[in-house]
Amino acid sequence: MRAWLLVGLLVVELLPNLAAAELRLLTEQAPPTSYMEAGKPTGYAVAVVEELIHRTGQAAHIELLPWTRAYHLVKHEPDTALFSMVRTDEREAQFQWVGPILQGSTRFYSLKSSQLTIDSLDAAAHSGTVALPKQWYTYETLQQKGFTNLYGVPSSKQMVTMLKHGRVKLIATEDLTLREELAAGGLTPEEVQAHLAFMNSDYYIAFSPQTDAALVTQWQRELDGMRRDGSLQALRQRWLPQIGQPAALRGR
Repeated sequence: MRAWLLVGLLVVELLPNLAAAELRLLTEQAPPTSYMEAGKPTGYAVAVVEELIHRTGQAAHIELLPWTRAYHLVKHEPDTALFSMVRTDEREAQFQWVGPILQGSTRFYSLKSSQLTIDSLDAAAHSGTVALPKQWYTYETLQQKGFTNLYGVPSSKQMVTMLKHGRVKLIATEDLTLREELAAGGLTPEEVQAHLAFMNSDYYIAFSPQTDAALVTQWQRELDGMRRDGSLQALRQRWLPQIGQPAALRGR
């Protein structure tokens, strides 16, 4: 009887810890990699994370939040992760990393009608104002490279709208999200000219430093398994069939 009582007390004591072990997986509105559709998170990165949840058997839920809010939470809360995040030297020690789940190229874009030619960073730095969201890592990167012609905006939609109406000469964004970002601001890929690709980025699932390291290792192991069995590539082909062909875009 006493033994059963001790077991019962132990279970009661562990219950709060088990409940707290449910992962809170955060992402932002960034189609086609992550976005809401019919009230449910979807997109390439969401599909990858959902498959990892299935393979690990981990209790978890996915939320879409503004990037700034999600970034703050993943830095300070246990059992939390943010995807998809660019892995950089500055961020390396701040998170635990699972990935990469995707690679992208960032380049400059102008209106075709402006007939600009941007074939170097120096040309971009002296070709008029460059608009991009101030919270993006791209903004930090160009700032560190000495760009003084950056115009920080709150969203990619505003960035594209400014380009459309001729308020800026250039924007800088990734091939992964270009089509959707242009559409939100009233442009199409046929209306813009792609220029110099100045940054390649590897995207990861970034876990908070307080999350159990063994859990993070399990997620990396399962992601490696997805890469080996071809399921990661299959998801990429399903969601991002146009990515990986930048020459086609440059030729438009």
